[in-house]
Amino acid sequence: MTGPVAALTRFKLAAYVKAHRVIQPFLGLLVVMIVLYSTRVTPGQELATYSDSAALLVPVLAWSVRGLLDAEPDVQRLISATAASRPGREVVSGLLAGAAVAAGLAVLALVVPLGIGFTTFPGVTVLAGGAALHVLSLVTGTALGALTSRPVLPDPAVSTLVLIGGYAVVLLLSLTPFTWLTVPIIGWIRGASEPAFLTASLPGLAAVTLAWCALGLLAYVRLRRTRP
Repeated sequence: MTGPVAALTRFKLAAYVKAHRVIQPFLGLLVVMIVLYSTRVTPGQELATYSDSAALLVPVLAWSVRGLLDAEPDVQRLISATAASRPGREVVSGLLAGAAVAAGLAVLALVVPLGIGFTTFPGVTVLAGGAALHVLSLVTGTALGALTSRPVLPDPAVSTLVLIGGYAVVLLLSLTPFTWLTVPIIGWIRGASEPAFLTASLPGLAAVTLAWCALGLLAYVRLRRTRP
């Protein structure tokens, strides 16, 4: 990736790392992994544990994206948008940088258990299912983090409450029969217990998840037009 968007993405990532904000979501990831892998997962339960990991990581990944988008001061963000010549480039670069940080955390959640969490090395089907679930968690966390970032919700307290409350609402709606009304996080967990998860449950769960996340990201882009 080259050009203004790539340069802005690297700039935002560097600012985020220098501000040490990455420590907060990393600690959240650490807590999730301690909870899930304090004892080794027995054979046959790997995919179910991956689904728990993906579900629990949504607010952690959202926090990482929100932290990255908040790391840049408002004035600097306006300067970046001006330097990029198109405001949309600054918005896209922020989302890409946030997704990159969240992706790094998701990869750790996927890979580390292979060495310290599982009793036996899982098969290709389990790895594919785990990777797919963490991609869904990544996309969901990116959308939630963007919608609760400072350009949209300037008050930090309100932003935090909306992030946590939004995640709680999604979980509650996922427990109802109308799972299509929101991102089906509980559906990820239930679907992972099915024998043919990749072919039976995953396509439908992914479609609903990606549709809602796309709407959330479109809402973020639209709001950024009036709240630079």
